[in-house]
Amino acid sequence: MTDHTPAPSERRGFAAPFAALLLAVLSFSLMQTMVVPALPDLQREFGASTTAVSWVLSSFLLTASVATALLGRVGDMFGKRRVLIVSLGVFAVGTLIAALSDSLALLIAARAVQGVGSAAFPLAFGIVRDQFPRERVPVAIGLISSTFGIGFGVGLVVPGPIVDALDWHWIFWLGLVVIVLGIAAVTAFIQESATTRPGRIDWAGAVLLSAGVVALLLAISEGKSWGWTSGGVIGLLVTAVVLLAVFVHAESKAGEPLIDLELLRRPAVLTSHLTALIIGFGMYGAFTLVPLLAQTPSEVGYGFGASVTEAGLFMVPMAAAMLIASPLAGRIGAAAGWKLPLVLACLIGAVGFVVYAAAHDTEGSLYVGSGVLGIGVGFAFAALANLVVSAVDRGQTGEATGINTIMRTIGGSLGAQIAASIVASKTIPGTRVPAESGYTTAFVMSAIALVLATPVALAGPGRLWARPGAPVPATSTERQSRSAA
Repeated sequence: MTDHTPAPSERRGFAAPFAALLLAVLSFSLMQTMVVPALPDLQREFGASTTAVSWVLSSFLLTASVATALLGRVGDMFGKRRVLIVSLGVFAVGTLIAALSDSLALLIAARAVQGVGSAAFPLAFGIVRDQFPRERVPVAIGLISSTFGIGFGVGLVVPGPIVDALDWHWIFWLGLVVIVLGIAAVTAFIQESATTRPGRIDWAGAVLLSAGVVALLLAISEGKSWGWTSGGVIGLLVTAVVLLAVFVHAESKAGEPLIDLELLRRPAVLTSHLTALIIGFGMYGAFTLVPLLAQTPSEVGYGFGASVTEAGLFMVPMAAAMLIASPLAGRIGAAAGWKLPLVLACLIGAVGFVVYAAAHDTEGSLYVGSGVLGIGVGFAFAALANLVVSAVDRGQTGEATGINTIMRTIGGSLGAQIAASIVASKTIPGTRVPAESGYTTAFVMSAIALVLATPVALAGPGRLWARPGAPVPATSTERQSRSAA
C-alpha cells in the first residue's frame, strides 16, 4: 500500500474540490427519489401493474447496493478520482437511456445502470480523507453524508412541477444535466489520490457478495407484494443467508479479499454498521409515509388532500435541518468524539417520530416533526461516516464506507417495506384508504427502532464525551508513518 499525508490543500484551497464532490454526490442522491412522484404516470402510460412499476425503484436499489461495495474497494485499489469519473459516466449513460425510454422494460434496465452511480459516496469520502486538511475532514464528511438525505427529500419535491408542466422524461433530462456538471467538476478540480492499495479484484468474492445482497434486497422489496411468508420470499432469504455465509468463508481464505473481514471485526466499525442497519430501518419510513399521509383526502378524517408537489414540501424542513445538522455534528464529533452525535441522532430521531405519531393532525406538526427528524438524520449520517473513516486506514476508506452504506440501505429497505405493509394492512371500512392508526403504528415502530439503536451506538469504543480538544486516535497506518518518520 502506498500512503500519503495530504499535500497542503490549504495552499490551493479546498472550496472548489469540495463543491465538485458535493455536486457529484448530489447528482446521485436526487435520482434516488425523483422518479417516485412520477410512478402513477408511468403506471398509466405503460398500463403496468403496481408490482411491475415498482421495479423502476427496485432495479436501481439492487445495482446500487452492489456497486457501492465493489467500486468503493476498486477505488481504494486503483485511484478514487478515476473510479469516481467512471462511476458517474456509467450513471450518465443510464440516465440518458432512461430519458429516451419508450417502454417500461427499457426504463427498468436504465435504472439498473443508473445504480452504479452509488459509488460516488464511498469514493467521495475517500477523496476527502486523502486530500483535505485533517481538521476539515469531519465537517466535509458530514456535509457529504447529509447530501444523501437532502437529495432524497428534494427529489420528492422537484419532480411534481416538472411532470405537471412537461412529462416524466424531463426528470431524467434535467438529472443528466446535473450529472454532466458533476463529471466536469470532478475532472477539473479533483486530483488523483496518492493513497492506494494495489492488488487484484477478488471476482469470486464480488460475485458471492453481489448475489447475496441482491437476493436479500429482492426479498425485502417484494415482501409486501409476494407475501412475507411466500415461497419466493423465503427462498430468496435462505439463498441470501447461504451465499453470504459462503462469501464470509471464502473471504477468510482469500489472499486478497474483496472485504477485509478483520476490518469488520473492529469494535468501532462493527457497532457503526449495526447502528447504520437499525437507524436505516427506523428512519427511511418517513421519507415515503409522510408524503402519502399528506396526500390522503381530508374527508376521511385525517390527511390534507395535498397534491404531489404540496406533499413533497413537507420534506423541505427535513432537508434544511440536515444541511445545518450535519456540519454541526462534524464539529461536535471532532471536539468530543463521534459517539456523542450518534447517540444524539438516535434520541432526536425518536423524538421526531413521536411528534409524527402523536400530532399529525395539523400541517404545522408535520413540518415540526420533519425538522426534528432532519436533525437526527443529519447527525446520524455525519457520525456514522466519520466513525467508520476514523477507524480505518486511508486505503480502506472506500471499502469500509461502502459496506456501511449497504447496511443503511438494507435497513432502510426493510424498514420502508414493513412500514408500508403496516399502513396498507389497516384500511377505512368500505374504502381502500389506509386507516390513520396504520400511520400511527408505523411511526411508533420507527421511534422504537431508534431507541433500540441507542445502546448499540453506546456499545462502541470510547467515551460518550471525550475531553474537548483531545487528539483523534491515529489509525495503524498513520502510527506506522509517524514511527518511520
